[in-house]
Amino acid sequence: MRDGVTRQDGTGEAAGSPAGPDDHGWDDSLYNDRAVAGRHTLPQQADGQDGASLRRAGERAPRSRRRRILRWAAITVSLTILGTAGAGWAYYQHLNGNLGKGERSSGGSDVAKPKADSKGQTPINILLIGSDSRNSAADLKLGGSKQSVGAKPLADVQMLVHLSADRRNMSVVSISRDTRVHIPECEDPKTHQKYAATTNSIINETLGRGGPGCTLDTWQNLTGVYIDHWMMIDFAGVVQMADAVGGVEVCVKQPVWDRPLPGVPGGSGLKIKAGKQKVYGRTALQWLRTRHAFFDDLGRAQAQHMYLNSMIRQLKSRYVFTDTGRLLGLAETATSALDVSEEIGTVRKLGDLAMQLKSVPSNRITMTTMPVVQDQQNLNHLVPKGADAARIWSMIRNDISFDANGKAKTATGGTSGATPTSSAAPPGPSAAPAATIPVSVVNGTAGGSGIPVSGRAGALAKTLADAGFSKAAASPTQQPSAGTVLSYPAKDGGQGKADALAVAAILKLPKNVVKKSVQVSSITLLVGADWRAGTDYSKTLPSAGSVPSSARAINGSDKNACMDVYKPYVW
Repeated sequence: MRDGVTRQDGTGEAAGSPAGPDDHGWDDSLYNDRAVAGRHTLPQQADGQDGASLRRAGERAPRSRRRRILRWAAITVSLTILGTAGAGWAYYQHLNGNLGKGERSSGGSDVAKPKADSKGQTPINILLIGSDSRNSAADLKLGGSKQSVGAKPLADVQMLVHLSADRRNMSVVSISRDTRVHIPECEDPKTHQKYAATTNSIINETLGRGGPGCTLDTWQNLTGVYIDHWMMIDFAGVVQMADAVGGVEVCVKQPVWDRPLPGVPGGSGLKIKAGKQKVYGRTALQWLRTRHAFFDDLGRAQAQHMYLNSMIRQLKSRYVFTDTGRLLGLAETATSALDVSEEIGTVRKLGDLAMQLKSVPSNRITMTTMPVVQDQQNLNHLVPKGADAARIWSMIRNDISFDANGKAKTATGGTSGATPTSSAAPPGPSAAPAATIPVSVVNGTAGGSGIPVSGRAGALAKTLADAGFSKAAASPTQQPSAGTVLSYPAKDGGQGKADALAVAAILKLPKNVVKKSVQVSSITLLVGADWRAGTDYSKTLPSAGSVPSSARAINGSDKNACMDVYKPYVW
């Protein structure tokens, strides 16, 4: 077992000399409040496009299909610095045995899976987690002291990968590890230890409060996005994978040495010259962990995005998939390094997932970081940036592409940026007279930013009352929510749904926000952070490509992205 995840084979020893006791986490000196107080800025990088695309695979014989699935699994797990491939039943079973598996969810979240579009497709959302565990000899060699063995791991890298329902674009959003959030009550699936909900905690603590499933549920509550799967990797896995793919190209504008400085202890140890170059093994890990030399934790996330974009381009290149030896090496290394949620806990299932990703060209991949502002309670911590963060999560929930190269279908069945055609009631019971339908309106606009819009519930209750729903009333309580949800009591069945859709028609709410719930006794409109003004919800939907600049978007085809180095770390 590793970090509450079952594994049949452990990861191997990784090369490299032991790090000093001041190395902590994916980021050096993670818990040193003096290190970079007040510095959360980084010049934005230029984007570009290479127009790359992949040929769709045709139907083949089962054996050929299995080989193709295993190959494309390499692209799936490359998103979490992984890759996999192989051939032969015995070897296939061996790879399955390598995989660590754990429960998808271990906390409290009632976010519903989005409804399928007219073609039966739904978006796929995968949470990628980088663990700072020191609970293996290989991980301990790569950073930390012996005293850190047995300590609860932290989720110091967290990224959400969103694959659109039409499989034509992919969006990635990181959340900085020092972002303050609400963590739900979680239960460790292995020890059954329960952890009480918290209202003022740092998001990387979630991994130690119930495993990856607690991290997943925290994300769902924060974003309103249903997350299908999680994948997790540790230090040793990063080192092994960097070598298995033949190194990953990175770029810095100035020569960098991320080292301890007076008053700023720690440092990843990264020391490379200026310009483009490939990094391998331990140096690749240092690149991913570097914080101070890239200005702050937001800069670190941007460097990670550049690395992943480069790795994905490399895995898509002809060299990887025509080199059988490299494919087998990727398979062995990746499955040994990877932990996954149990519903995708076989190479076959990972391969099926990979087949969904293979048609996304590099120029339809967008890497971003959730917009944030400094936490006024502690300037070394961050909180989501109101409207900008709400826009990012609205685009994910409504399946709106982060790039403007195409019109990705939204979860409402329309096109991104278009008014949803969702309020028409399907065949079934007719809605009751409006004057007889009680509606409770709850102000959830504090979700994502912690700052509610005063009077928001009352304003929408009045809109409903003016439209004939005279029993609509504002709730005196608040319930922060990233997204708007219209719930009806599960016990009311089809009639409750018909009545809820009648309410939705007045406010132009899409069908995908209408859901059945056992937690409400009457129709309840929870007004989320995505709807802070106005009475027409359809006008809140962003258009394709409207990612706010504060998200620091990097296009997957940008081969010229290059990191600026904070002057004290230039050598």
